[in-house]
Amino acid sequence: MKIVLENLTKIFPSRNKKSGEEVVAVNNFNFTIPDGQLIGLLGPSGCGKSTTLYMISGLQKPTSGKIFFGEDDVTELSTENRGIGLVFQNYALYPHMTVKQNILFPLQNLKGEDKLSKEAMLERAYEAAKLVQIEELMDRKPSELSGGQQQRVAIARALVKMPRVLLLDEPLSNLDARLRLQTREEIRRIQKETKITTVFVTHDQEEAMSISDMIVVMKLGVVQQIGKPQEVYDSPANLFVAKFLGTPPINVFNGSVKDGKLYIGEDAVLDVPGVADQAVTVGIRPEGFQLDDHGAMKCKPTNVEVMGRDVSVVSTHEASVNPLVRSIINADNKVDLAAGVVRYTLKPHKVFLFNKDTEERILFEVK
Repeated sequence: MKIVLENLTKIFPSRNKKSGEEVVAVNNFNFTIPDGQLIGLLGPSGCGKSTTLYMISGLQKPTSGKIFFGEDDVTELSTENRGIGLVFQNYALYPHMTVKQNILFPLQNLKGEDKLSKEAMLERAYEAAKLVQIEELMDRKPSELSGGQQQRVAIARALVKMPRVLLLDEPLSNLDARLRLQTREEIRRIQKETKITTVFVTHDQEEAMSISDMIVVMKLGVVQQIGKPQEVYDSPANLFVAKFLGTPPINVFNGSVKDGKLYIGEDAVLDVPGVADQAVTVGIRPEGFQLDDHGAMKCKPTNVEVMGRDVSVVSTHEASVNPLVRSIINADNKVDLAAGVVRYTLKPHKVFLFNKDTEERILFEVK
């Protein structure tokens, strides 16, 4: 099911009667979600990602704009008539019911032509349970399940209605790290098997990038960039996107361009043909540093963290915006902390320039 969001806007009235300033939660959101894809809505708290999800679900009404499921305008349609499955952060399972009863519950509320026989409902419930691999837990109560198992029950309950659209609101945030990893892989497997168009809300960029076909990065209700996860990581539209994506985060420096060369501090560290002379903000991915005894980029090393396959060199630089600079290099390389300086050559495709005022990306030719 294709979803079209057309000039979607949500404005909440001010809670402060004195200021009277309205809160724009989502501002003129335009996007077409292709049929059968998993889309990650990504951004920090307050960016409008959950509000967008709730407008798609019908739980919140847009201030302006339209929502289409396929060719159908569903903007004014009630939640129960949209054909959606919704999974919340806190699972929202009925504690007094068994797993089977929880999964059956949405089917028992069907009326008219959609009403099913008991046999058909049971068959659907067990199919949904099998899909999320909890069929042996059907007689247990939610209190007898782990967090990961409860989340699977919530997903099965959403899928049992055979929804046109599956909406997931921070579904993994209550799980520990290992369970999060397992469950996100399960969500991706289920989505691929069912081919249901899925919208997944998260503030965790690693989570979104690992399972999404496309990600939408938001800030203060405004879409910053839309694209395939790797493409957005490799080519951020602005400084916010560059800083939000990546673990460890991107290193940010104050720099300048003079005569087609990028200067960080007093050193010309990279050729940037076609860029006018100006002060710039420079972003360098941690993996963008290449150890080189004759490299132009000089940092003062403070520590070396061994991570197995790689080594993280922690250092300082007078032009760095952050207190520390992190460089990830191959573990075969040796860094002499006693030398007091470590030199790098920079990988051009891992270096990004941004306008000092607008923070928009400045492109240069990478040779």
